[in-house]
Amino acid sequence: MASETDIVRIPQEKETYRSPCNNPNNYAPDTSYLDHTPMKYIKLNIHYMFPSEVPDDFDEKVARKWAKSMYYAAQEALMKNLPSKLPKDNLIPTLPIRHRYVLTGRPNDPTDDGIYFHFDSKCCYSVKKGKNSTLYKRDMFEEYGIQKDTVLNIFLSPHHPDSVKSKTYGASISGVALRNFIKMMWTYGDFTLKPWAGEAPGTFNHEVGHIYGLVHAWGYNDGCDDTPKHSLDIKSNNVMDYNSNMKAWTPCQIGKTQMRMATSTALARKFLVNNWCRLNVDKSITITDSIDWKCKKDLEGNLIIKSGGVLRLWCRLSIPPNGKIVVEPGGKLIVEPFAKIHQACGEKWKGIEIVKFGKEQGIVQIVGEGKIEDSINGIFEMEALE
Repeated sequence: MASETDIVRIPQEKETYRSPCNNPNNYAPDTSYLDHTPMKYIKLNIHYMFPSEVPDDFDEKVARKWAKSMYYAAQEALMKNLPSKLPKDNLIPTLPIRHRYVLTGRPNDPTDDGIYFHFDSKCCYSVKKGKNSTLYKRDMFEEYGIQKDTVLNIFLSPHHPDSVKSKTYGASISGVALRNFIKMMWTYGDFTLKPWAGEAPGTFNHEVGHIYGLVHAWGYNDGCDDTPKHSLDIKSNNVMDYNSNMKAWTPCQIGKTQMRMATSTALARKFLVNNWCRLNVDKSITITDSIDWKCKKDLEGNLIIKSGGVLRLWCRLSIPPNGKIVVEPGGKLIVEPFAKIHQACGEKWKGIEIVKFGKEQGIVQIVGEGKIEDSINGIFEMEALE
């Protein structure tokens, strides 16, 4: 074990530091170091709500195929972020979106594909506006939700027949995010709608965006400087707008979702596949340049700081169980006052390995109240072989 003298402790100067951990721009992926933002996977399932009396021509296979087509189209839109159309002639970078979906059935049932059918006239319908609005009712989720605490439930709820008859109602595909589940309203049984185009996948991604901290990109300040405020009469292609081409995510919006996913107290974090709870050495990150991590991170592999590499931590950093940090000779790790290194799954990680070669060794600096928690060995030394 290394002694206290192997750690350089630097007193914190008053009013010198301000936490950067709540700035969504700091969570936008750096295309030069894309592996520094590990891909996140959102577990979800899809529920069809139908009236009790099902038409004779109803085909469950067609309905299941429709839901999967919409799911795959929404997934594909995440893989192909589009340039923003607003403002005109903008220079907003088009960054990769660092989350995907995983259709998730019940783990104890290998035949469960995560798509469910419920027939209940009492709670299947949705009325999105008017005095009889049921938009914010939670009855279908409370009655039919599956794996509510760990999987994001999405309900396909038909517009009420009386609403559809109204010329002013607007019975198109729309949705609402209700904190821990989503309703998507559609015209009952209309499988002629193209699930891979326009409103269906766009609404899907729009509502998931709400779950992970995004708000509408029009009408008022959404907390992102790269989404200009505009009226609905001006059509953008932003995922948080209202149109048939909601496929553009700005850097700030991507950062916002990553920030929500990295916030340990956020309800929506529970819907993620917790890959940070198991060590995958193939996902190890190597630092060779001078890097600042001004955001919370959950790593899936080891962290290695090579000679010439400097990593400055400003926020929470989780190392996977039995993972470690290696600081090689000529490398440096700096733990700032707001930062802590820990294990986010309640388990233990191995600790920081300071490598020595002759008179040279890796350097670990802890500034002020910077913390190292949950490690088995704390900070320890090892001799490098020639």
